[in-house]
Amino acid sequence: MFADAEAYERFMGRWSSLLAPLLVDFADIRDAGRVLDVGSGTGALAFSIARMKTHCEVLGIDPSKEYVDYAAMRNPFPGRARFEIGDAQQLHFASASFENCLSLLVFNFIPDNRKALREVSRVTKPGGCLAAAVWDYGAGMRMLRIFWDAASAVDPSAAKADESRMPLCRAGELGELWRQGGLDRIEERPLEITMQFRSFADYWDPFLLGQGPAGAYLRSVDADRRRALRADVIRRLHLSSENTPFSLPARAWAVRGFVK
Repeated sequence: MFADAEAYERFMGRWSSLLAPLLVDFADIRDAGRVLDVGSGTGALAFSIARMKTHCEVLGIDPSKEYVDYAAMRNPFPGRARFEIGDAQQLHFASASFENCLSLLVFNFIPDNRKALREVSRVTKPGGCLAAAVWDYGAGMRMLRIFWDAASAVDPSAAKADESRMPLCRAGELGELWRQGGLDRIEERPLEITMQFRSFADYWDPFLLGQGPAGAYLRSVDADRRRALRADVIRRLHLSSENTPFSLPARAWAVRGFVK
């Protein structure tokens, strides 16, 4: 479900690009030193850090070679940002290697997020900030909520794949993980954006690329069910025409804490 960097960029990259600056603002890191971007994907957060913190050096790690290569290829800050393959659950960096660490839309996908947080804390200097954000899949991320509500109505078995079942996507859950990880001065807050769509196709077509749980589900169903799902999504969006522009809000939960 995360195998095609260009497809992911069309599906979620534009959302990440809007959300990343809000996470950088929330983290409020000092404009100096090395910053680790955990799960850097196609580069949205690393690029926002480099753009907003002009004296920081950013290293993005991601387990996907394709994502790493894609981010490196489109990197507008080659002198201050770079990308490499890496696993947050087993970092190869020495302890206290980074001033701060940020992560965007990743921690809920890490199989052992507690181990990852321990590793990220280990490689961050005492007093450094650890900040992360994940979508509020239950209600706040309307693009996906509408999709999954329609999918469950058309196919009750789709509920098993609904991203609202994922960990860390509800209020307080990231903060609790940070508390269990022993971080200091923990703060959690919602980050909110609005995405503009030129038409229904602008919303729908990226789902057909097979990225993320929603795209993977859509590829798994037959043509009849896909057509029924498409029709129900249009109904839920209350569009007068498929060519009508519209917007959808999205909320992510963000947390920050400091290494003791």
